[in-house]
Amino acid sequence: MDGIIIIDKPSGITSTEVVRRIKAKVKPARVGHLGTLDPFATGVLPIMIGEGTKLAPMLEGGEKVYEGIVKLGVETDTLDRDGNVIREAPVPSIDDARLHQVARQFTGKIDQVPPVFSAIKREGVRMYKLARKGNPEDLAPPPVRTVDIKQLSVLQGDAADELRFIATCSPGTYARALARDIGVALGTVAHLKELRRTRSGSFAIAEATSLDDALSGAGRIIGLREALPNLAELDVDDAAEKLLRNGDPRALEGQLPAGSEMFKVIHHGELVAVAKATSRVTAIIVRGFNPSS
Repeated sequence: MDGIIIIDKPSGITSTEVVRRIKAKVKPARVGHLGTLDPFATGVLPIMIGEGTKLAPMLEGGEKVYEGIVKLGVETDTLDRDGNVIREAPVPSIDDARLHQVARQFTGKIDQVPPVFSAIKREGVRMYKLARKGNPEDLAPPPVRTVDIKQLSVLQGDAADELRFIATCSPGTYARALARDIGVALGTVAHLKELRRTRSGSFAIAEATSLDDALSGAGRIIGLREALPNLAELDVDDAAEKLLRNGDPRALEGQLPAGSEMFKVIHHGELVAVAKATSRVTAIIVRGFNPSS
C-alpha cells in the first residue's frame, strides 16, 4: 500500500475528510494529500499512502489546471457559492472580445490578494478561523502574492450572468480570488460557483477514481517509482542497495546519470532513494524509502 492514489474528490466534503476515510481503511499506514481542494470543489486530489507520504516535497510544486464557473453580480464572503452574500451589482453586457481581453489581462505573472477565508496564517492562526469568529469584512486582507497563470480562457456560460474558465496556474493560485477579480475587471462583482481540478502536477483526472471506489478497494495505486516520471533512473546492484538503505551515498560515486541533478535509485524495479548530484561523481540521498513488505 505504498504509493499514491488519485481521488476524484466529491463536492461537499473537505480534503481532510477524504484523508480520514482512506486512513480508516489502510491503517496503520500513514496517509496525506497534495493540494487542498475547497469543500465545494471536485477533481484531482492525490492521496499519498505509506512510503508515498515521503514524496510530498518532490510533488507539491507542480502546476494545476482548473475548470470553473464564475457567477457574476453577486459576491460572497468566502468568494464561493457556500458563503454569505455581502454585495450585489448589475451585470453589464459582455461580448467575446471583452472576455478575450480579460483573459489576456489575467494571463502571466499577476498580483493576487488571497481570500480572507483561506489557510494563510496570521499571528499563527488560520485566517478562515479568524473570519468565522466575526465579520470577515472587518479583517485586513492577506498579503498580496504573485502567482503565475500560464494559460487562461474565459467564455460565456450557459446563463447571461455566468462565465466558464479554464486556467493553468502555479501552486498557490486561488481560483476564488481569480473569479472575484474577473468580476471587478468586468465592472461588477462575482464569486466562484463551481470548480473542478483536472490536473495537479503530473496527475490527471483520467487517472482518478471515485472516493467510493477507492474505499471499496477498486482504486489503482501508483507506485513510488511511477509517481516520479520526470526523474532519471539509476539501477544499482545488491551491494549498493544495502549501503543506500543504511543511508550511505558512497555507493553512488562514479555512476551518476549524465545531466541529471535529481534522480531515482532503483533496485530490482523498486525505488530505493531519490538522490541529488553534488558534483559529476558524488551525490547525497534526498530521501530514502523502506523496502516493500
